[in-house]
Amino acid sequence: MSDDANIPLPPWEGPAILLVDLDAFFASVEQLDHPAWRGKPVIVGGNADAHGVVSTCSYEARAFGVRSAMAASLARQLCPDAIWTGGHFHRYREVSAQIMGILRDETPAVQQVSIDEAFMDVTPTAVNPEHPVLIARRIQERVAALGVTCSVGVGVSKSVAKIASDMDKPRGLTVVFPGTEQSFLAPLRVRALSGVGAAAEKLLVSHGVRTLGDMARADAALLRRVFGKNGEMMRERALGRDRSPVAEDDEVKSVSNEVTFAEDLVEWKDIEAALSTICTKVGRRLRRKGLAGRTVAVKMRYANRTTRSAQQSLERPTDDDLAFAPVAHRLAKTLWGPGVEVRLLGVAVTHFEEGDAPVQETLFALDEMAALTTDSDTTANAPSEPLIADEDKRRRLLSATDALRDKFGDDTVRFGFELRNQGNTTGSSSKNLEDYK
Repeated sequence: MSDDANIPLPPWEGPAILLVDLDAFFASVEQLDHPAWRGKPVIVGGNADAHGVVSTCSYEARAFGVRSAMAASLARQLCPDAIWTGGHFHRYREVSAQIMGILRDETPAVQQVSIDEAFMDVTPTAVNPEHPVLIARRIQERVAALGVTCSVGVGVSKSVAKIASDMDKPRGLTVVFPGTEQSFLAPLRVRALSGVGAAAEKLLVSHGVRTLGDMARADAALLRRVFGKNGEMMRERALGRDRSPVAEDDEVKSVSNEVTFAEDLVEWKDIEAALSTICTKVGRRLRRKGLAGRTVAVKMRYANRTTRSAQQSLERPTDDDLAFAPVAHRLAKTLWGPGVEVRLLGVAVTHFEEGDAPVQETLFALDEMAALTTDSDTTANAPSEPLIADEDKRRRLLSATDALRDKFGDDTVRFGFELRNQGNTTGSSSKNLEDYK
């Protein structure tokens, strides 16, 4: 139900999870900083002539059919008079940090899942018996005082809260009271549930499973076919019965980075340089988190929009991009040939030692990671020499560059290969937390 402040609140018994979702966040910050843009269609996104995509857009632009992740070229056709901006990461980071501070004023149990979204556990206790809906209302008021708005979903689980937060935007407050989860979820399309992608939806619908109610009653064998070992977990989510905790970070899956290019790469020297740049970012993130991984994966998307991936296991875990970049180069050569046009490249490091601290989940989709293969095991597992042979020299160099970048910014120090593709990106703004640290 959508919240009505005039209706008395029934008691809340059991877990209480909030999902706070900042409304059209990037566009809202731009309108906050540019008063003349308020009330007008604003699109934050990449270059429409260079494979850019819409990162987010104001609700005025959405009225024309513009949506997040839409090709910028299509968005320009739908809303030719929109105000376009490439985005201002430092401002989004600044405002997001203020809002996350508001959430942590309410509870230490905050799990930020993107630059503009976070779960909170506000389960009433004997020490703090305040009703979750009152907390949600207060958060909305405090966020609005900063000049942006948020929508909040309230439920007994993360999956219910997530779905509820999308029901009434902007500045909506949708509450699913304990005991009403199944009636709330049952009529919704299966795609409403986190973890159901386009491919899964197509397969489910082909078997007559169109709603979450259908999914809750579906044959276990079908759910295993669609979701693998997570089949029963997805059924529990469809019933609103999952109890995954609100944690500061999810369990580590991968540290990764990917780049879409404004102009397709067609020369190996450009692909090699771009991979080295991406590896530099991945290595820096690994070291920042104190993590070392055993597997390097490369993703390549071509001009025809098809995607292939390859991976290689290492002899020992590493966070040294000067050591694993040559591995990425070797893997890329199994995916590319002369004349092939490359639109996107990504690098991920996975398989961390047990006990390592968690990090932001990979940019690679989980189903893509599960399907990573190499064209030739012999080629993939062949030894690759580090860019600098002496490990002590590599460590001193990486330590020095990390220290300079920490103090003065990522652009302070650059290797030569980082300059080769400078400017050849779509300009699209990411919501990945790692890109804002």
